[in-house]
Amino acid sequence: MKAKRGQKIVGVIGGTGLYAMDGLEGIEEVRVDTPYGETSDAIVSGTLGDVRMLFVPRHGRGHRFIPTTVPYRANVWALKKLGAEWIVSVSAVGSLREWIRPGDVIVVDQFIDRTRLRASTFFDEGVVAHVMFADPVCGSLAARLREAAATVPGTVHPRGTYVCMEGPAFSTRAESCLYRSWGADLIGMTNLPEAKLAREAEICYATLALATDYDCWRSASADVEVDEIIKVLSSNVAKAKRIIAEAVRALPSRDACRCATALAKAIVTSADAIPEAARVKLGPIAGRYL
Repeated sequence: MKAKRGQKIVGVIGGTGLYAMDGLEGIEEVRVDTPYGETSDAIVSGTLGDVRMLFVPRHGRGHRFIPTTVPYRANVWALKKLGAEWIVSVSAVGSLREWIRPGDVIVVDQFIDRTRLRASTFFDEGVVAHVMFADPVCGSLAARLREAAATVPGTVHPRGTYVCMEGPAFSTRAESCLYRSWGADLIGMTNLPEAKLAREAEICYATLALATDYDCWRSASADVEVDEIIKVLSSNVAKAKRIIAEAVRALPSRDACRCATALAKAIVTSADAIPEAARVKLGPIAGRYL
């Protein structure tokens, strides 16, 4: 894969059915060797207008990885290596609010991390960095997704707090009610550590969430069943593709975006204490600072 000079490159991390879009030209599959092992699957590359699109099926084609074992670091490292400056994460979520109905689209603005078994940083061997994460998604990219979503029929919620649980089992009823009491609006299993890794890689990241069910807090609804989730999600794939296609027509500038310089003051390890192996491993992520 060879991008044109100055070409905008957007990564899309998606679930079942979201591997490419109508109108994509020059499609090819790319495999990237990473220090973190193989990516979830081959990355599907193609152009949409003047934009290079890179699609990563988060769970692999055929849905082979549970949320805990998705190779998050390999996926984000590979997208950075291929030049991605924006990542749109498309994710199925359960709704924790009456007004967010199955089939609705939500542009997430906050996360609560309830994962515990996943590596969530690139800076774990010889280099320490602490990135700002108060606002965990790129505000300008999220705004662009909201604008694009408004052009597609259906209900769009401009913000929402996503609690990320470990999985793969769904919540207990007590947990579901607890998350509602915390102010969470959505529940999912995959967007962390994705968002943290994207911030460390200085990539603008935003989530396009697709509500598929009401989790288990709502007594008026049946408990969560996988087949029902897949049915709703499949109907939303076309909608997500239309939103992304519209969004990338006018991507926000990164000139003043804080995502683009997230590591500028984040690395605390003395330069002379950084092992050469770490410099090589982190080259695509933080090479200009090391």
